[in-house]
Amino acid sequence: VQLQASGGGLVQAGGSLRLSCAVSEFTLDYYAIGWFRQAPGKEREGVSCISSSGSIYYADSVKGRFTISKDHAKNTVYLQMNSLKPEDTAVYYCAAHGILCYSDHEISGPTDSGSWGQGTQVTVSS
Repeated sequence: VQLQASGGGLVQAGGSLRLSCAVSEFTLDYYAIGWFRQAPGKEREGVSCISSSGSIYYADSVKGRFTISKDHAKNTVYLQMNSLKPEDTAVYYCAAHGILCYSDHEISGPTDSGSWGQGTQVTVSS
């Protein structure tokens, strides 16, 4: 299942953005879901995730600046990004099926390329 991320844009360093990922295909309550990003020339990396049991994890690079949350009524997951830095510039994706969400250092996305939806571009200018 491909999930579509939205809410990206161009922002100055120090600014904020909130990304959204509305899910219609299944109920988020029973699945882990995560945010991932891919910067130009780099591999896709895990940013943050919520496990199926509700545990929340963040990559070290975003800890203290990004907040992941889930709106059960809207079946939507958000990524609030504050204090953005130029190095946060990337295409951001959300994904659920096939992700690993075990710790701050164990956030990985689906290995099936067909499981990635269209991401949203976040550009942070210095």
